[in-house]
Amino acid sequence: MGMVLWLVGLIVLAGRTGSVRAWDFDQIGAGELPPGWKVEATGQEKATAQWQVVRDEEAPLGPGVLELTAANHAERGVFNVCWTNEVPFAEGEIAVFVRARSGRIDQGGGPIWRVQDRDNYYIARYNPLEKNLSAYYVKNGKRVMLGYTGRLELSDGWHLLKISHRGERVRVFLDGDMRLMVNGGDHLPPKGGVGLWTKADAATAFDSFTVVPHPSQDGE
Repeated sequence: MGMVLWLVGLIVLAGRTGSVRAWDFDQIGAGELPPGWKVEATGQEKATAQWQVVRDEEAPLGPGVLELTAANHAERGVFNVCWTNEVPFAEGEIAVFVRARSGRIDQGGGPIWRVQDRDNYYIARYNPLEKNLSAYYVKNGKRVMLGYTGRLELSDGWHLLKISHRGERVRVFLDGDMRLMVNGGDHLPPKGGVGLWTKADAATAFDSFTVVPHPSQDGE
């Protein structure tokens, strides 16, 4: 419940200071994708992973979740992405509930932002196997580490992952606590789409994907 209240507070604040876009996935039919979203992969030319809305009665905010239900491959160097370019994002906050379902090679995942295409974007990632958080950028299909945390002792189940990108500073929060701060630099164009990411065979569920642009972006 505490995580839910924290997210609600973020949305209320956004309503006072700028626009907000949120997907709870509850109004989307099972087996479908949110309108305007697409499935792609970085580093793979063969079959992409299967993403779809499914029903999960244990989800934090309603039963609809967007989930990678079948990786369709087990390649370590492949990144599975599901994203939209209908919501341009430059600076602000992005929050999403994450739950790792399975994965032998990899697990977990997180949001991507300033997405130009399947080969260029920023990532914040929760990794249950390594028990840490990390931030990267992907440029021309190559992933570059920005920073990572030490070992985090986390329970199984849903976790709330949030990023804040202001100027060159990227902060990563988990369940309301800031765990990582990195210099995001200017490696990519300053505005792009948003979406979700997993690696290799990581099957992961996401709920309540919320994008809160900084008020300064509205005037651009």
